[in-house]
Amino acid sequence: MTREDGAPVFLDTQGHHHPENGTLLGFWIYLLSDLMIFGCLFATFGVLGRSFAAGPSGADLFDLKLVAVNTAVLLVSSITYGFAMIAMQARNKRGLIAWLIVTGLLGATFLAIELYEFHHFIHIGAGPQRSAFLSSFFALVGTHGLHVFFGVIWLIVLCLQVRKHGLTRANTRRVACLSMFWHFLDVVWIGVFTFVYLMGSLR
Repeated sequence: MTREDGAPVFLDTQGHHHPENGTLLGFWIYLLSDLMIFGCLFATFGVLGRSFAAGPSGADLFDLKLVAVNTAVLLVSSITYGFAMIAMQARNKRGLIAWLIVTGLLGATFLAIELYEFHHFIHIGAGPQRSAFLSSFFALVGTHGLHVFFGVIWLIVLCLQVRKHGLTRANTRRVACLSMFWHFLDVVWIGVFTFVYLMGSLR
């Protein structure tokens, strides 16, 4: 983009040249790239998931009751985000912020339980360096947890933006993008719960 005198313009403060739905399209492309990352991690775990190196297996380590609770927490957070979207559609600023805060608290609870599980494994000598199985486990589950962590940070920033600027077009677009991201993490976690924890406990 250039001005009439030929000088380049890198910032349009009026937003006239922002393509319609351009951000959402770009975010879909990002999610597809993230999907490929998780696909590689799932494939790695599929190859190395039985390489225990005479160490503990998933059946020895996994506490399915704790993991089920953690799964429920994350799935409920997806529902609360749905309520946040409903509040946004109704132009209910306070309701949107309240449901985003609840979603963030549930996400933080999920992370706390996951960190407890990691700490317990490392404490009993089942850290990522113990075997290829544990290396691939920590890589896959840890990458998902890192995504949840950044999602919680994003929720906090988004609450502050909505509180300060209200339900502007930019903020509603950000809420929609975070919604896609959060639901994507739920879908990935269902795969982790099934492929890693449930199937791993049967070995």
